[in-house]
Amino acid sequence: MSVTSTYPLPKLVGHRGAAALAPENTLVGFRAAAAAGVTGVEFDVRLSADGVPVVIHDATLERTTSGKGPVAAQTAATLGALDAGAWFAPRFKGERLPTLEATIGVLRELGLAANIELKSEGDGARALARAVAAVVARAWPADRAPPILSSFDAGCVAACREFAPDVPRAFLVEAPDRKALATARTLDCVAIHANQRRLNQKLTTMVKNDGWRCAAYTVDDPARARRLLAWGVDCVITNAPDRLKAALGDAL
Repeated sequence: MSVTSTYPLPKLVGHRGAAALAPENTLVGFRAAAAAGVTGVEFDVRLSADGVPVVIHDATLERTTSGKGPVAAQTAATLGALDAGAWFAPRFKGERLPTLEATIGVLRELGLAANIELKSEGDGARALARAVAAVVARAWPADRAPPILSSFDAGCVAACREFAPDVPRAFLVEAPDRKALATARTLDCVAIHANQRRLNQKLTTMVKNDGWRCAAYTVDDPARARRLLAWGVDCVITNAPDRLKAALGDAL
């Protein structure tokens, strides 16, 4: 994958679906993002105890589900029975923790692009990348641009290249620097995803001049989003796609 890839990165992407509108990393959240008018969503994937990629951010279950303990200690069937919506608002009670495969089915229905962030701790990166690659190969529509696989863990990105060499990759960083860009180049990534709080005009220009696509996370203020786009950021990732879509329609 060339660093000069023209991968079609959407300008506005819903963070964990639409995390300000609906429970994060749930099917109802992805539907909320589509209803808000975005064309792509970002979400997180971890492995269950029986090796199934499930869509959840945290390593433990307490914050966003009715479960307790590590995600990796539970089977996919157990995880799928948990309530992943009531914590956000009573009307979402009964919303389930989805698998990656179920999520892809809904994204296919909604016509949404995907940025799949792989979450792994310790030595689990290869197993996670292998499992995600298998689901993407089996379930992602052949007539659509592939998802982008991203991680803060360079080893995980390397495993994605090994198991899904034709699926584009992005390297997640807090602030882009020459070391991060060199790592991303070694891993044949197509984009750098950086913390918007650490971005400025100089860093954005450096990333873009080096040939990368640049995404900024997580941006909920329209004025900040407009500034980032003016600097040359290609993609703004937001919890509030409805707010940014309404405010920045002319710039998207």
